[in-house]
Amino acid sequence: MGKELALAFRDARDVFEEVDEALKQNLTRLMFEGPEDDLTLTENAQPALMAMSLSVMRVLARQGNVEVAEACQFVAGHSLGEYSALAAAGGLAVGEAAVLLKRRGRAMQDAVPVGEGAMAAILGLDVDEASAVATEATQGDVCETANDNAPGQVVISGTRTAVERAVALAGERGARKCVMLPVSAPFHCALMAPAAAVMEEALSAAALETPSVPLISNVSAEAVSDADQIRRLLVEQVTAMVRWRESVLYMKEGGVEELVEIGVGGVLTGLARRIDRDLSRVTVGTPDGIETFLKTL
Repeated sequence: MGKELALAFRDARDVFEEVDEALKQNLTRLMFEGPEDDLTLTENAQPALMAMSLSVMRVLARQGNVEVAEACQFVAGHSLGEYSALAAAGGLAVGEAAVLLKRRGRAMQDAVPVGEGAMAAILGLDVDEASAVATEATQGDVCETANDNAPGQVVISGTRTAVERAVALAGERGARKCVMLPVSAPFHCALMAPAAAVMEEALSAAALETPSVPLISNVSAEAVSDADQIRRLLVEQVTAMVRWRESVLYMKEGGVEELVEIGVGGVLTGLARRIDRDLSRVTVGTPDGIETFLKTL
C-alpha cells in the first residue's frame, strides 16, 4: 500500500515520513510490506488511509500547483476521510491528523469487545425504510443507521444480535440484498460513546485551524468553517450517522459540477454515480492517475 506512490514521487515519501515521525511508528513499512492483518487493524488502517490521500494531495500541489483554496469549493470525506479532507484544506497538520486517527481507531476498537458488535449493508431500501427496520430490530439492544451512502445503499450498526435481526427483517421488507460487513467494531452508533469521549479529549487539545474552503460535515451534511464547530462535529461524528448521500447533493446544490476523489480506490466515485449521474467524477490515487489528472487541468 502506497509503495508505488513513494517510488514515483519524493513528495509522497515526505508525507509518509511525516506520519511515521508523528506516530513514532514505522507505519510506512507496515503499509509497504505488511503483514496485512496488522495493517487492517483500525488503529493502523485509519492513519494509513489518511497518509495515502494526503500524499496524493501533496504531489498534486507540488507537481501541478493544485491548491485546494483555488481549485475547490468544498472538501469532504467519509468517516475517517473527514480528517483527511480537513488536513487537505489546511485545517489540521498532517502529523496531528495521523495522531488523532491512530487514537480514534484504537478507541473505536476498544469501545466494544470483538464479536459483540456488527455492521451490515442494506441494499434496495432507502434510508427511512432501513432506519425503520433497525429500530424494530433493536428489542433492547442497539441497532442504528450508520451510513446513508447512496440511494438504496444504507449501512446499519449495533450489537450483533440486533443487526442480524435487522438483516432478516430487511429481507422481509423487500431489500434486494443484505451483507454482513467484515468490520472489527460497530462504527457510527451509540455503542461508540466511549470512543467519542476519548476523541472529545483528544480534539480539545488539537490545533485545528479554519480550513481554506468549507468542510462538508458528515453529521450535518452542510458546510462548516469554524474550527470550534468542526471540533464538536468530529466528536459527534463518532456515534452519528454519516450523511454522505445528502452531503453530495448539498455540494451539487452549492454549484459543484465535478467531484475529485483523492486516495485509495474509487468507492466514493461509485457512490456519487448512484447519487447523481449528472456530476462529473474522477478518481486520483495512483502515479498514472495523477499524471492523467494533471494533464486535464
